Amino acid sequence: MPAASVTDYRAVARRRLPHFLFEYIDGGSYAEETLRRNEADLATIALRQRVLRDVSAIDLSTTVLGTPLALPLLLAPVGLAGFYSRRAELAAARAAQAKGAAFCLSTMGICGIEELSRGLAAPFWFQLYVMRDRVIMRDLLARAAAAGCSALVLTVDLPVAGSRYRDFRSGLAAPPGPRSSLQRGLQMLARPRWLYDVGLRGKPHSLGSLARHFGDRATLAEFFGWIATQFDASVDWKDLEALRAEWRGPLVIKGILDADDARLAADLGVDAIVVSNHGGRQLDGVPSTAAALPAIAEAVGDRLTILADGGVRSGLDVVRLMALGAKAALIGRPWAYAVAAGGEAGVAHMLDLFAAEMQVALALTGCPNARDIDSTLLVGNR
Repeated sequence: MPAASVTDYRAVARRRLPHFLFEYIDGGSYAEETLRRNEADLATIALRQRVLRDVSAIDLSTTVLGTPLALPLLLAPVGLAGFYSRRAELAAARAAQAKGAAFCLSTMGICGIEELSRGLAAPFWFQLYVMRDRVIMRDLLARAAAAGCSALVLTVDLPVAGSRYRDFRSGLAAPPGPRSSLQRGLQMLARPRWLYDVGLRGKPHSLGSLARHFGDRATLAEFFGWIATQFDASVDWKDLEALRAEWRGPLVIKGILDADDARLAADLGVDAIVVSNHGGRQLDGVPSTAAALPAIAEAVGDRLTILADGGVRSGLDVVRLMALGAKAALIGRPWAYAVAAGGEAGVAHMLDLFAAEMQVALALTGCPNARDIDSTLLVGNR
């Protein structure tokens, strides 16, 4: 049966992926309260239906940081996405660019900067963490610039890692040793199609952009252990100021959830922020993106570009976030589910679903142009 929604793609991904990989992308931190809030709060945002308006020509296009997009959508950086489908980051980036959306490659992607640069016809965004090893960080910056990356996305809400209970239970984040290795191994054997197509043909052991620094044959446990040593709890706004001076292109700060932090980012001259709680994967109990977004938009909406992610599962959710103040939305889990279920074609179809849902939403709110989306599309606003 063809997928009709992100929920359908999630169900297929669950059947196709080894259990620990599905739990990694699907889960959140601690009790997952914020993970649930992201979706639940968006669902409560009521759109204002308007009728008898000329909506015969719906235009979903916009421009984000100077890049024209056919859809106000960006595929968010997803770590280890290359485990979900063979060379998944490249496949998803191709689908995104074919549909007029943007793609952002994670530092922890299985496909590296150079692989995407060779395989794509247009520039992509690159996501970076501030790492303890500044030599590695500067190398990644230089390679992103050499590849012509059109924006740098600095994730700032990971000075320490939130605890994700599902990863411990599934064996992914369990203490290294024979028991956790056997647990993961049995889960992979239970998915022979994945094991052949991704585990063998896809070479997911290659650590993408980090391979030259960490080695190309690391185990998952070794990789996660090394990554944990790279989170830098000492990072502050001065580090951001230095990065702003070093990176010449558009700079995006991802992980803003407070209006005061948004003002500080604007003061330092960043080009855009992503209002985000890391998909509910960091500090559990913080507000949803939908709850935090309006105050941030009011504080800095005229000073920089506001993007948002968290809980987006449909084109209707994209319209809701844009009506709350975002210029465009980022989606992470939806494209991970889709690439796991159907590779490049799955991501392309998922983007078509989002576009169709947005078209219906704009037609029935009487707003034929996505660039005109604002709070007047919401019940209670005029």
